[in-house]
Order: sequence, then C-alpha cells, then structure tokens
Amino acid sequence: MYRLWMGCLAVALLALAGCRTQLAIGQRGAVVERRAFAQDGTIAQGEPCCLDWTCGPRRERAYKRFRLELEAGPVWQSRNEVAIPGDTGTRFDLDDLTGAGPFPYGRLTFDWHVAPRHTVRAVVAPLELSGTDTLDQQVSFDGQLFAAGQRTKATYKFNSYRLTYRYLLGCGCDWSLHVGATAKIRDAKIELEQGGTSAKDTDLGFVPLLHVAFEKRLAPCWRFVADLDGAWAPQGRAFDFSAKLFYDIDDRWSIGLGYRTIEGGADNDTVYTFAWLHQTVLSAEFRF
Repeated sequence: MYRLWMGCLAVALLALAGCRTQLAIGQRGAVVERRAFAQDGTIAQGEPCCLDWTCGPRRERAYKRFRLELEAGPVWQSRNEVAIPGDTGTRFDLDDLTGAGPFPYGRLTFDWHVAPRHTVRAVVAPLELSGTDTLDQQVSFDGQLFAAGQRTKATYKFNSYRLTYRYLLGCGCDWSLHVGATAKIRDAKIELEQGGTSAKDTDLGFVPLLHVAFEKRLAPCWRFVADLDGAWAPQGRAFDFSAKLFYDIDDRWSIGLGYRTIEGGADNDTVYTFAWLHQTVLSAEFRF
C-alpha cells in the first residue's frame, strides 16, 4: 500500500509539472495535415488549447467533447491459479477445467472531455468464463472436497467497473500523454460444481489504480494508442494494458485493431488467485 500511495504522489507531482507546459497546436506536415471533412466547428489557429479529442494533431479539426468506444474480441487465459482459502485450500489450475479459450469478451468505454486538459472516463468490462473437465487431484475448495477423476464444472467471473480521471500532462502536434487515477469496482466469482457438490467464492471490492495513456499520430489517418491501469501491493496486483492501431474514417468514426493483456490477483489467508488474460482487440469509436 505504501508503494501505491507513493505512485499516486508521483502522478500528482507530474500533473503539477504539466501545468507549466503549453498545449500544442498541430502544424501541417507529412504526418499532420488538414482533413477535408473538418469543415465545421473549427478552432482558430491561435486558440490556446489542444484541438483534437486527444491532443489535436490538426489545428483545423473540430474538438469533440465525448468519445464512445466499443471493444470486442476473443480472449485467452495463460494462467488461472486458485486456492480458497488462500492458506488451507488446495492450489490448482482453474484453466485446466475451463480451458484456455478463446472466450468472447468486450467492454464499453465513455470519455467526457470536461476541459482541454481534463477528462473523465467510465469503463464497463464484464467477463465470465466457464468449462467442464476432470480434476487430476482431490481439491479442497471453500470448505468442500472435490474428488479427483470426476467431471467438474468451473466458472470464473471478473466483472470490472471503472471511473478514471485523466490529466493531459503534455502534448505536441502529433502526440499526447495523459496521467491519472482509476477507481475500480471488481465483481468476482469462482465456482466449482461436481455432481451434488458445489462451492463458490464471491468478492465485491474497490481497487485504486494508476492510469497512464499515450497517443502518437503516425500518418494523417493512422494513430497508435496505448494505455495502462495498474497498481501493486504486497497483498496483490492488477494490471490492464492495451496497445491499439486506429484508422480515422472521418472526424467522428474510427476503427482499431490491437492487443490487451490483463494480469493480477491476490495472495492472502482468505484467497489466493492469479490470472493472466490475453485479448485480440477490435474497436469502433464514435466522437460527438
């Protein structure tokens, strides 16, 4: 927890330093140029603000206050290790029962650009995996015994609801860097069912995370976006990182392709659980 608070302090100091930087106005060039579709709602060249919904890269492009992104794609798990309780339960690989995937996965992200430097982001990311296979050992799970060699159904749920504050720390004519903090609510469940025996562990809790996001304009219609929500403490960790390449169809619509990885878990007397997920990301963005 000490390291988490030190990280939050570092972000606050960076934000204060960022207040001294000027927001850049995009300049025309090989990468940044005027787009024919940006005819209305334009901002004058001398306007002291970032003109794009990220950080402007074109000075004639209209500033959009809201952004909605729908993300979907298959997800795989390379690790899902569980023991309930953490100190006395049997440690076993849940993905041996559910399988590695792929499973369907998606999330919805909404950005509200309150001011040129300040953004509020809301994320809804439901996730539930299930499958049936044979246990290769006797498992003590949440006070119940599950026999080896028997067909057992496993369910893993990890719904995530987040609210993020982002501060535009700095930007140039073709790049931007945001830092901030995320309040995450996790709605988790792990359940085993074998014949007439079943047991489940549920967890509804709050997790504070640090947020960093970087965007780089690669060409007039192409941009690279990477963002990270993450935190570490002796009791556990949580990291959600994505890297995506977007193509801007016009000033409102974009499509993207990329990769997302989610890793983390907890290690205490009550629960031991660590999972590592990998997603192929297909995105559609709408700005208004």
